[in-house]
Amino acid sequence: MILGVIGGLGPMATARFMEMVIQMTDASCDQEHLEMIIHNCPQIPDRTAYILGKSDKDPAPPMIRAGRALAGEGASCIAIPCITAHYFHRELSDGIGIPIINAITETGHELIRSGARRIGIMATDGTIRSGIFQKELEEMGLEIVLPDEVNQKYIMDVIYKNIKSGQPVDMERFDAARKNLKEQGAQILILGCTELSLVDKERLPGKGYLDAMEVLARSAVTTCHGRLKRKYENLIR
Repeated sequence: MILGVIGGLGPMATARFMEMVIQMTDASCDQEHLEMIIHNCPQIPDRTAYILGKSDKDPAPPMIRAGRALAGEGASCIAIPCITAHYFHRELSDGIGIPIINAITETGHELIRSGARRIGIMATDGTIRSGIFQKELEEMGLEIVLPDEVNQKYIMDVIYKNIKSGQPVDMERFDAARKNLKEQGAQILILGCTELSLVDKERLPGKGYLDAMEVLARSAVTTCHGRLKRKYENLIR
């Protein structure tokens, strides 16, 4: 099976996603890795701005065009390394016509296997306001906690002012948001924006993190019948 990737949302997250897929694949030579077709299209309008009503530029039509192009080139399924874009999952699925891996659903399954029940979410304003994580995970019986207003702004700063702008991550702001969620009883924190995958995980304090893009990458490997390295069977750090 050929994996299609709607990328550029943002570009560094797409590059990291491809790296994750390669790292997770148990391959002894080039030929045992997945075949991927990546459509890197950073000109797709900002998903958060549209969801929050700050922009009238709908990102769904260009994502559908990119997905159809991938399908036309032979892609069997599609991954989108942008969690906020999953707000449009049903519309994209209907418009593209081949399966799109749902990172939010797969993240929920990983959390259920962990036995944790109270989950903190670190994500964009668009993801938080749209409720796409909350709805899916609460239907699975999980309890959700969210950052307060100040700490949500810190997370947005890390995503937009640091990572998307090519600047170093402000770990003090990241840690403040982490503490805010832990103080509310969160057992596991979801890194629920693909940009947050670029935070150096060796610098993350404490334990109990689940990177939603790692979940997406693992699902891409298994969906496309690649061999998964055993160490990636459990993704909670």
